[in-house]
Amino acid sequence: MTSPEHQSPAPRPSEPEYHERVHRSVAGIVGGVLLLGVAGWIGVDAVVTGEGRAPWLVLAALLLAVPLVVAFTLRPAVYVGADRLRVRNPFRTVVLPWGQVAGLRSGYSNEVVSAAGAKYQLWALPVSLRARKRAARQGMRATADRAAGPRPGGFARGGPGGGFGPGGGAVPEGPVRAATDQIMDDLRQLHADRQEAKTAQGEVRVRWAYEIAGPAVAGAVLLAVLLAVG
Repeated sequence: MTSPEHQSPAPRPSEPEYHERVHRSVAGIVGGVLLLGVAGWIGVDAVVTGEGRAPWLVLAALLLAVPLVVAFTLRPAVYVGADRLRVRNPFRTVVLPWGQVAGLRSGYSNEVVSAAGAKYQLWALPVSLRARKRAARQGMRATADRAAGPRPGGFARGGPGGGFGPGGGAVPEGPVRAATDQIMDDLRQLHADRQEAKTAQGEVRVRWAYEIAGPAVAGAVLLAVLLAVG
């Protein structure tokens, strides 16, 4: 039998594992794919049927436009990890350890503020005033349903866990939030939980997207030269 002094120490409870999440704008991605499809069709048509300098002008314009379309529609993303927030905006990527985040603000745009006071807009989480108004209306209806009390027959409008509203959908217990506002609430909670963690410390890193800016500048220069030479 093993004596008490030779027993192995009890394992320490480990922190819950947090899997990185990625947030993107679905509307932005759909719009970007459509714009790239139109640009591709225009480019092929210009090369096949264009005459003189027209194909070169179109190709130069596409060299300028395509990187910008990608930058503002397909590229933006917010990567949420247990130790840091990585914000990929049209022309730069910013990595902020939670210990360097001073706050997350929501107004006409969503943004993160670093401890040094720098502000970085979250392009992948656009604010929709229409979605906010719709969420407010849903919240008012849910409050009215809960305040109305039980329906005839013993079924409560609120019901267990929120119940069902007049349209058959679940009536939430808490306030109804727009999608991006709810994501920002989750980010604030994660920031509050992780900002003091040892693994969530470090420096803010900013990397410019030269792979976007380079082709766009080259396209702009080429287009200017072609227009100048007439």
